[in-house]
Amino acid sequence: MDLTVRNLAVARGGIPVLAGVQFTVSPGRALVLRGPNGSGKTTLLRTVAGLQPPFEGSVTGAEDRIAYAAHADGIKSMLSVTENLSFWARVFGTGEIAPALAAFDLDALRDRLAGNLSAGQKRRLGLARLMVTGRPVWVLDEPTVSLDAASVALFAEAVRAHLAQGGSALMATHIDLGLTEAEPFDVTPFRARPQLSHADEAFL
Repeated sequence: MDLTVRNLAVARGGIPVLAGVQFTVSPGRALVLRGPNGSGKTTLLRTVAGLQPPFEGSVTGAEDRIAYAAHADGIKSMLSVTENLSFWARVFGTGEIAPALAAFDLDALRDRLAGNLSAGQKRRLGLARLMVTGRPVWVLDEPTVSLDAASVALFAEAVRAHLAQGGSALMATHIDLGLTEAEPFDVTPFRARPQLSHADEAFL
């Protein structure tokens, strides 16, 4: 099933930041958001993921199909790596964590408390969580933060495998992941025009 965004406007603090956004992400494909800091990429991702309502427009194909990962890693510091992944696997009813441990090189850390991991290791654990959800649409906000080059390569391979299995991805990242299945999408042309108050209009 396609993830489709139609005439979408998104707002931050009640103020529209993007308007008229339209795109489709089909199974096996990825869309990479581009644009300067503050251009609305995070707000767009949060809206697509259902974490905030759209200002206008619609998102279809997202219902109970999205796994979202942003700046917070979504892990419990007092649980081990295995316990964290097992918790999420139970929540989503998938049960299998071995592929996620292997994909993000976490086997040697499986018994370590998440709170004792380095920033990069925590990020890998947070991303491994995507794999145990079993959800076909990954929505990712700067997923490579804190990752070294080797870990970025692991992440890119995990995304590539996800796409090969019929999944899709929508992400904001400044890193070239080398994914031939990915297309860039510049949000800059969709920046919303500033809303003028009546006092402002008096000077036009």
